[in-house]
Amino acid sequence: MPRKLKGLFAGDVEVVTVQERGWDSLENGDLLEAAQGEFDALLTTDRGIPHQQDLSGLGLTVVVLEAKSNRLEHLSPLIEEADAVLRRASPSAEGSPGGVWRVTGPGEAREDRGTKR
Repeated sequence: MPRKLKGLFAGDVEVVTVQERGWDSLENGDLLEAAQGEFDALLTTDRGIPHQQDLSGLGLTVVVLEAKSNRLEHLSPLIEEADAVLRRASPSAEGSPGGVWRVTGPGEAREDRGTKR
């Protein structure tokens, strides 16, 4: 994902890229394991993660951005809704969604119930 997306999130949301964390060489399973130890959520454009990984018992919300491409102009319209999902997934939020959420457009997010759980 473009690093410039970080600046589009609300100021009180901590956004760290895999490159900044030094995790860019981790495979999906190892990335999820590392992320759950440090973060409440993982934001990705990899639509396959929910179907390729066993997410049962994962203490992490996975938010999948589904856009035409991974270019900034295609992903940036999804950030406001992704930000809303992340807020609902925070540990302090009542009824935290957890699981996998797909953000497909401005104001369009749905829980993915067909994933490996």
